[in-house]
Amino acid sequence: QVQLVESGGGLVQPGGSLRLSCAASGSIFSIDRMAWYRQTPGKERELVARSINGGTTDYADSVKGRFTISRDNAKNTVSLQMNSLAPDDTAVYYCYAEVVVSPTSRVKFAYWGQGTQVTVSS
Repeated sequence: QVQLVESGGGLVQPGGSLRLSCAASGSIFSIDRMAWYRQTPGKERELVARSINGGTTDYADSVKGRFTISRDNAKNTVSLQMNSLAPDDTAVYYCYAEVVVSPTSRVKFAYWGQGTQVTVSS
């Protein structure tokens, strides 16, 4: 019913920048929360940044001051601008969204994208 598709990952040198994008499509009435997570093999998936109703945002301590999450509610997209990238930022990045599918019941479902690889290396 709902699909999230990420793009923008790749290989970048330390200190460089990347911009990740995620587009949601399908049976969407509205999207409450959108977020970016990341995961490295052997580690738990961790929250990187989140946006609630396009207003309140917060970030993991490790990325504060370097990453910026933004969203376009008209297009149902969310992006993550990543600056001053370091090797520790290497991970698969996943888009997450809590989607309202019914305008009357306000039922919500959580969806994940397929992930996009970000590699920071010299």
